[in-house]
Amino acid sequence: MKYGFVRVGAGIPEVRVADPQFNVEEIEKLVLKAQAQSVEILLTPELSITGRTCQDLFFQQTLIDEAEVALMKLMDFTRSMDMIVIVGMPVAWQGGLLNCAVALQKGKIVGIVAKTFLDGVKGTQDSRWFCSASDTSNAKVWLCGDLVEINAHSIFATPSCNFAIEIGQDFWSPTPPSTTLSLMGADIILNPSADCAMVGKTNCLRNNIAGHSSRCINGYVYAGAGFGESSTDLVFGGKALICENGNILKENAQFATDAQLVFNEIDVEKLRAYRRINKSFIASSKTVFNIPFSTIGTDMMVRQDLQFSRTFSPHPFYSNNPTERDAQMEEIFAIQTMGLAKRLKHTNCKTVVLGISGGLDSTLALLVCVGTFDRLGLDRKGIVGVTMPGFGTTDRTYQNALSLMEHLGITLREVSIKEACLQHFSDIGHNLAKHDITYENSQARERTQILMDLANQVGGMVIGTGDLSELALGWATYNGDHMSMYSVNGSVPKTVVRLVVEWYARTQKNAVVQTVLDDIIDTPISPELIPANENGEINQKTEDLVGPYELHDFFLYHILQHGFRPNKIYLLAQHAFAGSHYDEATIKKWLTTFYRRFFNQQFKRSCLPDGPKVSPCSLSPRGDWSMPSDATSASWLKECEAL
Repeated sequence: MKYGFVRVGAGIPEVRVADPQFNVEEIEKLVLKAQAQSVEILLTPELSITGRTCQDLFFQQTLIDEAEVALMKLMDFTRSMDMIVIVGMPVAWQGGLLNCAVALQKGKIVGIVAKTFLDGVKGTQDSRWFCSASDTSNAKVWLCGDLVEINAHSIFATPSCNFAIEIGQDFWSPTPPSTTLSLMGADIILNPSADCAMVGKTNCLRNNIAGHSSRCINGYVYAGAGFGESSTDLVFGGKALICENGNILKENAQFATDAQLVFNEIDVEKLRAYRRINKSFIASSKTVFNIPFSTIGTDMMVRQDLQFSRTFSPHPFYSNNPTERDAQMEEIFAIQTMGLAKRLKHTNCKTVVLGISGGLDSTLALLVCVGTFDRLGLDRKGIVGVTMPGFGTTDRTYQNALSLMEHLGITLREVSIKEACLQHFSDIGHNLAKHDITYENSQARERTQILMDLANQVGGMVIGTGDLSELALGWATYNGDHMSMYSVNGSVPKTVVRLVVEWYARTQKNAVVQTVLDDIIDTPISPELIPANENGEINQKTEDLVGPYELHDFFLYHILQHGFRPNKIYLLAQHAFAGSHYDEATIKKWLTTFYRRFFNQQFKRSCLPDGPKVSPCSLSPRGDWSMPSDATSASWLKECEAL
């Protein structure tokens, strides 16, 4: 597919033990279903042509010959298809047998991979019938009239991805071939398996595949033998599973008596982006330079259709599951408080100073300070909350700030900035009626000066309140709210700030604090630097000016985490926000705004104060995001314009 997506499928056909003709007919039915769903690579289980449980029938020449005849029938069936189909069968080699996965495309054998680790749990030993791939050295066999190489370390190269194959028990070994294959460049690992069912084994399988996929930063497709295999001693559940970098995209219900097909899109571009920035992966890849492997090319066409079977979360920074989301918010809060606790202990500081506006960011920063002081056993009176009403402060936010500080039991200070700003405007000759950037930023810098000087006065530390989303957009006054001595919210996106405050409110026993927090959550986001309207309500709403934070956080995540191009982020946003009030024109507008501001405002991020990293994305110049302040956005904006 386009944009780096590859649609893969895992098919579980019904099987008759030792009946290759029947089995191939069942595989052909799955192939047709997969083709109708635009699957590009289809995986079937281990020894799917003969059945996994043939036992000593594998020694019979009749079964070996019938398997080859059935394979030729399947090759002819797929002659007009671009799709790659992977089936399992025994292949004769030097008087012995190899347990092989055979990759077919357009009526030809693309490549063959043999199983390396044969013996697993009791009752599933393959060494009685098969030789290991480790016994071969780039072996070649005649199969269906062609001389084909067998190599356990084969990388299949397509225009969309590089994939490789390991078989069944190979995955469960301490050093699975897929680790080496991933380091060699395989984006997707396919495992045709025949694992028997046992109590608790499915969860073990899911967890191990997810963990392995995360470590190897790969896509992993698993297809296990199912209904029809012999139940003499074992039962096979027919598990199918598709995983991407630790996330299970699709799986089936086991123990079905009918054939099953699961499919989904693996984002290869995302996997490669993760690998590029993961230095341990790059360093580990150097250890496999001397291992011989073969690259097998295919001429698979890149499909142009993008009918996704997977979904994309509009909120990638947190889980959609309420229980998991609460756990994430609790952990974020714990990281913030631990970071501040360390800084206070290191500096032997028992006093902090921060501005309290009655908005979300300063509220979260205050809650973090309270949590930290409680953690360290310090008196909350050491938290100096300063409300600094100005020209745009509304009664709603002012009263919320006062009430919150009072009922949290901290030290409350009030310093109006109006007179100081008026004097400053007079000093620099600025017209008070001109509500421009000078008018706004003067207020922000006056507040920062007050906080810094108060911190000196009480021997404290100024705690920053700005969040990750504001940093990305440059929505901060340089050397104003942009600056502090420690910034607890610096890697928390705006959408998550709201959720942490919501979580904290629900855990509160103080009803007044909970009520105030609920009202703060419902208050429109605003810097309140422009006078209120005639009704005394907020007149300057941030999201009207720079765009919805919900969209910007979505853009930010995929830019920082994956390095995606604007056109791919635009595509993902369309799918993630389908059915919402964000139409294509709106998404394009704010995506363009994001890129323009993100590039133009880098100079503010080049000198950020310290602060704890709590989310996968951070813009700290000390290790997370390094970018020249004068980099040009021309290429990105040009692509945005063409959307």
